[in-house]
Amino acid sequence: MTNAKPGVKPANNLFSSGPCAKRPGWTLQALKDASLGRSHRAKVGKAKLKEAIDLTRSVLGVPADYRIGIVPASDTGAVEMAMWSLLGARPVDLLAWESFGEGWVTDAVKQLKLKDARVIKAGYGDIADLASVNFDHDVVFTWNGTTSGVRVPDGEWIAADRQGLTICDATSAAFAQDLDWAKLDVVTFSWQKVLGGEAAHGMLILSPRAVERLETYVPAWPMPKIFRMTKGGKIIEGIFQGETINTPSMLCVEDYLDALHWAQSIGNLAGLMARADANTKAISDFVARQPGIDFLAHDPKTRSNTSVCLIFTDPAVTALSADQQAAFAKSVASLLEKEGVALDIGAYRDAPAGLRIWCGATVETSDVEALTHWIAWAMAEAKAALPAA
Repeated sequence: MTNAKPGVKPANNLFSSGPCAKRPGWTLQALKDASLGRSHRAKVGKAKLKEAIDLTRSVLGVPADYRIGIVPASDTGAVEMAMWSLLGARPVDLLAWESFGEGWVTDAVKQLKLKDARVIKAGYGDIADLASVNFDHDVVFTWNGTTSGVRVPDGEWIAADRQGLTICDATSAAFAQDLDWAKLDVVTFSWQKVLGGEAAHGMLILSPRAVERLETYVPAWPMPKIFRMTKGGKIIEGIFQGETINTPSMLCVEDYLDALHWAQSIGNLAGLMARADANTKAISDFVARQPGIDFLAHDPKTRSNTSVCLIFTDPAVTALSADQQAAFAKSVASLLEKEGVALDIGAYRDAPAGLRIWCGATVETSDVEALTHWIAWAMAEAKAALPAA
């Protein structure tokens, strides 16, 4: 019996988990008003940067007394700025259940060499023991594990009367999940995830408690210029009004503004979340009807609605060696790419073998639904190519 190819391909085959697909209908014409060849310190440049900050606040519902800054080096730069500037005043709990969380553990323990650091880990597919967190300590965590598809269920586990600061890497959660701002003191993300913006720029959002720490605590280590957010013991307010620390790409800024305006047009955060949820439901429906595949995230309450990670559970595959399972997963992804159906959906290099499908708001549900039929086809093709037992 032949394995017939599905009749319909996704209209957009871009399912990468970063950089992610552009908003529906995007063309280069969206960037025609970019402030090119002008200083970002000129009135026009500063106005666009300030608009990006103001629209971010509006779309996400960021409290008025939280400061929002555009910083260098994407989400990584924003997290590093926060960690280097704020950690060390108190003991710190570091949560990790996927590779990016592990990266922040490495930086805190091996680079900053924090002595009072407690690491709370979980393997891929699970989440760290949130009930064990000590909120007298500072806490560093990812809201959504981009490489595992595991997210925190909500902000209820975070103490409202905490003494420490919460530092949250929200790069694959912002604009798709409901961040509990009252429970978060530092939030970071990049433009190239849920809104499909361009790389290299990060967002750093600080609560009044985080600002107080910046103005009353001086870290023991030298502070690189690109991380400095205070001068003379006071926060540099210009950073949070569009006066960026280093030169931003005004082309990227224009693209971010376009994405923010699109977000407004579909209902701001509620509209963005609804689109991501619909995309993830299409995957859930597929998993429910398709033997041999499942979510990497074990608990439905902690499953991501953006970076959706799948593993292969067919006994013919699980009986293989780890290297052979990885080769099977790679063959499925390669078949989909060869057919022009889906690009860049292999699991992250450190994660268990499988697929990772971006389901954020810029992706159309019809494309996800079409993709699922092709995944079933590719699984059958790859299984047929396995050596006989």
